[in-house]
Amino acid sequence: MTEARAATLPPLVDTAGLQRILGDPGLRIFDTTVHLTPRPGGGYAIEGGRAQYDAGHIPGAGFIDVGADLSDPQHALRFMLPPPELFAQRMSAWGVGPGTRVVLYNSGPTWWATRVWFMLREYGFDAAQVLDGGLDKWKLEGRPLDTAPCRYPPAQFVAGPPRGLFVGKDAVLAAVQRRDRHLVNALSPEVFSGRVVGYGRPGRIAGSVNVVAKDLLDPLTQAFLPPDALRERLAAAGLLDGRGVIAYCGGGISATTDAFALHLLGHEDVAIYDASMNEWGPDPSLPMERDA
Repeated sequence: MTEARAATLPPLVDTAGLQRILGDPGLRIFDTTVHLTPRPGGGYAIEGGRAQYDAGHIPGAGFIDVGADLSDPQHALRFMLPPPELFAQRMSAWGVGPGTRVVLYNSGPTWWATRVWFMLREYGFDAAQVLDGGLDKWKLEGRPLDTAPCRYPPAQFVAGPPRGLFVGKDAVLAAVQRRDRHLVNALSPEVFSGRVVGYGRPGRIAGSVNVVAKDLLDPLTQAFLPPDALRERLAAAGLLDGRGVIAYCGGGISATTDAFALHLLGHEDVAIYDASMNEWGPDPSLPMERDA
């Protein structure tokens, strides 16, 4: 696939569109499912979606374990962006390289697929799409499933210079102090307000607004809401005034759904706070606020 063609691919592909191109030799489909189950005392039980993949996946799809394979093994926090060398090694082994087209999906809310989509863009790969509605919509429509494992032939993925789509706490602190970029929290209203303590301290990064990631998706199909509905919700939060946006959540996962929705509306100046509240919440030196 040429660079020009990659640049024209829309960020989303619908289920019918993907089914039409199944079997294309340049196509690379990946199930990126991770299951997070809330624990009674706080936090989540984390389980990769391999068992569900083995039980039935989109024909020709491989599986990416985001936690085990696409996270920085040297970082104390889970799910952090891997360094370029490791990312390139993994993508090469999975058959992603020049001339390939990647389609990502998961079961449940689409933020694991959007997370990997942003990783690919961070390292210069633009020929990637997210399956709108993921496995949920695919199954609802009765489309085919397969249980055969898939392994694509190795390729040569070259990671380009990081584009700055993932940022650290210094960039977020600067945005708090300068008020030159929006901060949007993708977590539930209960956590955002401080009524529920999820990450060490109650509340949110000072100056944030709340756009719950799930509210940007159809609850039945997990597909993104139509553009007009996305525009209405994001504009109501003040995020479409032209300023840059940093999205965050608990660990930089559901935040990618907010960031992706902004991208769908043509907003390019969007970044993800990778460590998010897992880092910010427990650090008393970093400013937070909560509802009275």
